[in-house]
Amino acid sequence: MKAIILNGARNNDNALDSIHDIIVDELTDIGWEVASYALREYTIGHCVGCFGCWIKTPGICRFNDDAREIARQFIQSDLSVLYTPVTFGGYSAELKKALDRALLCLVSPFFMKINGEVHHKPRYVRYPRLMGVGVLPHADKESEKIFKTVVKRNALNLHVPAHIAGVILSDQGTGKSRKHIKSLLTAIGVG
Repeated sequence: MKAIILNGARNNDNALDSIHDIIVDELTDIGWEVASYALREYTIGHCVGCFGCWIKTPGICRFNDDAREIARQFIQSDLSVLYTPVTFGGYSAELKKALDRALLCLVSPFFMKINGEVHHKPRYVRYPRLMGVGVLPHADKESEKIFKTVVKRNALNLHVPAHIAGVILSDQGTGKSRKHIKSLLTAIGVG
């Protein structure tokens, strides 16, 4: 089984490294192959909205940077983990840019209705499960609620078979963080 971690920690977010390492450890301990991308270290341009990835080169962005490899790894994975500091309830800029560029091409430009809402049709038959892990410096129920909603909406747009989201406090300690990660993995059918 293969997992991809899109790590949206920013340059000054070194405190988030220990929680990232827990995610990697928990997955490798149960035999998963893990590809982790610290997005701040990769070249990913902004989406220019040219629609080339939908029309001219379906599934592939016309710009040849690291987003192409991330898209390929994502669609070939069994689990995708969106790991990020929670910023105003959402993703870090690094993770948001990667999702816009690398994952937009993984859906079709055509539309369908899901629960009465209009969404893009899937481009592929199979998509990975999605786990969102947000990190906050202190408890913030409103930011946590927004984060879980954003992950849920991305899961719907990406046609994933299952999703889960959780928020960890950056100072809660290794034991508590590990327990929380294990519970998320179990809930999504991985642990």
